[in-house]
Amino acid sequence: MFEWITQLISQAGYVGIFLLMVLENVFPPIPSELIMPLAGYLAAKGELRWELVILAGTLGSYVGALPWYWGARAVNEEFTRRQIRRWGRWLTMSEQDFDQALDWFGRHGGKAVFFGRLVPAVRTLISVPAGLARMPFASFTVLTLAGSLIWTAILTVAGYVLNAEYHRVADYLDPGSTIVVALVILVYFYRLLRPAVR
Repeated sequence: MFEWITQLISQAGYVGIFLLMVLENVFPPIPSELIMPLAGYLAAKGELRWELVILAGTLGSYVGALPWYWGARAVNEEFTRRQIRRWGRWLTMSEQDFDQALDWFGRHGGKAVFFGRLVPAVRTLISVPAGLARMPFASFTVLTLAGSLIWTAILTVAGYVLNAEYHRVADYLDPGSTIVVALVILVYFYRLLRPAVR
């Protein structure tokens, strides 16, 4: 996993970072906690510029949030609930997850969008209540970009600072990330098949 992501980012550069971060927000096959530190490491090696790494990651994270925002804005809450009941298990999204995001947005409003970008479990879902509440697009954009910028910067700097020691981290990260991805897949299929098992 480590080598594959490193090669992809090395070959595709900033475009690769952007696309991986879009995917991470639309359907998280690879977490940003893996993408951005690796990009920061490559920046420390001189293959990429750290400021452009952060820019590509931030823009990818923002673009990945847009389908959730616009999709929710185009419908109402009851329609969204019906879709979650019908299709939610394919995205491993439950009504409880949806209620939690709605509640957080209801209590914190714009701050929820900003801080939600810093919380792995909420990062994608927080765009849905923002869209349902018809949050002004300009406000959504500013808050999403700001939160995403901080998150991607923290992860990029972490990879950049590790620099010379990153080869040691890779020895643990590669098998570790493979195990994490395998567990994510297992949990996904468990949640997907759980209604059929009952």
